[in-house]
Amino acid sequence: MANYYKVLNVSRAATAAELKSAYRRLARELHPDVNGGSKDAAKRFAVVAKAYEVLSDPKKRSRYDQKLADSNGNSVFYSENTHAQRIRRMAMEQKLNAIVDKFIDRERRESLAMQELIFPVVTLLVSTFFVAFFKPLFWENSEPLGKILIVTLFVAGLIHLINRLRTGFLRYTYDNPVIHDSLFSYGEEPEEKPMSRITAVMLLLAGIAVSFVLGTLIAGQMDRVIVNMQASLFSASLTPALAFYPPIAVLIVDVTHMIVLKRQG
Repeated sequence: MANYYKVLNVSRAATAAELKSAYRRLARELHPDVNGGSKDAAKRFAVVAKAYEVLSDPKKRSRYDQKLADSNGNSVFYSENTHAQRIRRMAMEQKLNAIVDKFIDRERRESLAMQELIFPVVTLLVSTFFVAFFKPLFWENSEPLGKILIVTLFVAGLIHLINRLRTGFLRYTYDNPVIHDSLFSYGEEPEEKPMSRITAVMLLLAGIAVSFVLGTLIAGQMDRVIVNMQASLFSASLTPALAFYPPIAVLIVDVTHMIVLKRQG
């Protein structure tokens, strides 16, 4: 049975603060990101993470202490027999591999979750800029069936965008300015979520406004060129129908991104 106190290099009477300090010190040394993705470092880090997970939880620690006290070395599993040692080593390797796989899978899911927020936001800002710049006349030039299609895509895109933003805000923002502790942070008191929900909303609205203003200002210097080149496609003035296009762009880009990810998976 692994001695988690020795793994963290602390005494049996270590306090929660001492456990956290020991864990962070070892995490800085053994974290896979710091060791170039070394599998050996990942396995050692997995043991450290497991030790901290058990000892930092009072209930788990109490059960572990009882098991540690009960293990007297007389059983086959704890014996020094060569075969028993080999079985114990294989079992430990399987356990560590499972922990490492779980850690890697969590990192992968975190990366995908971040992409699901970044892609729609970037597409929204870029499409807002280009809509303000070109002022397309798709709505004005469409037949009734075409307008129905535009409205349908707009509603679908808007719902999709709202869902993506809502999921992202719930995952990466907080309601109150509370400092959260993170097991995998290197700082003394890191925040689990980088900003408040109000700040995120304000930044998003500011980004949309800046994209729209930039597109409008730059287009203002090129209106004659654009209108002369494509008078039937682009307008020289802003119209309410332009609001349809950014959500549609988000829907198209994000659906394409999801299809690509599924094919790669």
